[in-house]
Amino acid sequence: MSKTVIPEQYKPRIIDDELEDCLKTFGAIQITGPKWCGKSWTASYHSNSEFLLQSANDNFNNSQLADMSPSLVLEGETPRLIDEWQDVPKLWDAVRYAVDSRGAKGQFILTGSSSPKNIKLMHSGAGRIERLKMRTMSLYETGDSDGSVSLQELCNGHINEHLAENMTLEKLAHFIVRGGWPGNQDEYANVARMPKSYVNAILDWDTKNTDGIRYNKHNLSLLLKSLARNESTTATLKTLQRDIIGDPEYRGKGTSDSEIATSTISQYLDFLNRLYVTENMPPFAINMRSPARVKQAEKLHFCDTSLPCAIMEATPLKLINDLNTFGYLFEALCEHDLRIYAESFGASLYHYQDHANHELDAVIDLPDGRWCAFEIKLGTNHIPAAVDNLLNVSAYIESHEGKKPSELCVICGMSGAAYRLSNGVFVVPITSLKP
Repeated sequence: MSKTVIPEQYKPRIIDDELEDCLKTFGAIQITGPKWCGKSWTASYHSNSEFLLQSANDNFNNSQLADMSPSLVLEGETPRLIDEWQDVPKLWDAVRYAVDSRGAKGQFILTGSSSPKNIKLMHSGAGRIERLKMRTMSLYETGDSDGSVSLQELCNGHINEHLAENMTLEKLAHFIVRGGWPGNQDEYANVARMPKSYVNAILDWDTKNTDGIRYNKHNLSLLLKSLARNESTTATLKTLQRDIIGDPEYRGKGTSDSEIATSTISQYLDFLNRLYVTENMPPFAINMRSPARVKQAEKLHFCDTSLPCAIMEATPLKLINDLNTFGYLFEALCEHDLRIYAESFGASLYHYQDHANHELDAVIDLPDGRWCAFEIKLGTNHIPAAVDNLLNVSAYIESHEGKKPSELCVICGMSGAAYRLSNGVFVVPITSLKP
């Protein structure tokens, strides 16, 4: 049987174990995430037959066949991969019906690189179709982290203290500009080519296939520039609007201030989110019912650090010569990996910001109600200030909320060791972390 994946070339992904567990529990699994992040290869690796909606075979006949007879394309050895199912939305209900009819687990794996807005599904799939989110590769998955420190064990108060490989700014900058795309891991001289192609693909995307709306390509390009400039910040819609209106390219089109409203920007942001191009970090509050979880701003993030680099035309050398921008993008790299690792053991990633101007770069909320606080710093010279902030914010939260973080940690780019300070704060290189 011909398969998309070449098994001997498959690099294990963190999502593999969870996918196998879900196949034993649910009739079907839906894997979502950005294009080129490896969904099809992973799904193919775990399947025994496959049907590709975007296959060029037979003059792209597969989409027509699926549209005419959805039940027919579901026939095959299970688990059966249905790749890019959203091209024929009626397949969702066909899969749900087949799962109910067969009464068996692990029947289908659905993959998709966009989330259509205006499709009418007969059933949500609840209880039948489990959803898994896949992201670009973490440093542990690419082999750039030695995996000597488990994030899960760290959150339980234990790490393997050790000397780490000396890291350079050049290597870290390369990781950021290269990103976690599986197809870009062997590139070096042309490391920015694939991310630039991805950005162009976003701008050329047939938006009518996603939500029936035609977006202004020029304004979408300016919004991407603003999002790149504001990566890892809590910039508001008003900030994004000011960026776009103030951009010389916007003025050069002879437009007026009224032509790009915040409501329009919200529509564009929703479009990017449904393409899985962006994935912001929600705000954290101790109390699960706190309005802060709703009112506080999200931290802006692209799905991969290579995209803001491509948009800003940032090369590794440019980042080294602009350490301020480097710092924001390094924070994005760390939070990308922390999210993947945390979710592998049922935890969630947030950021913290309160009305007293206390901030924490990242918070991991554990399934048992405990939470851990993280500061992220590129250079070792900033570790003392990061430790002080962790201790001060922890003390403030304990005095006002009564529940301090169970563990404190500084994630550092240039640290040559993983260790615990006498005050209890961990210091860990990002290139030592694993789930």
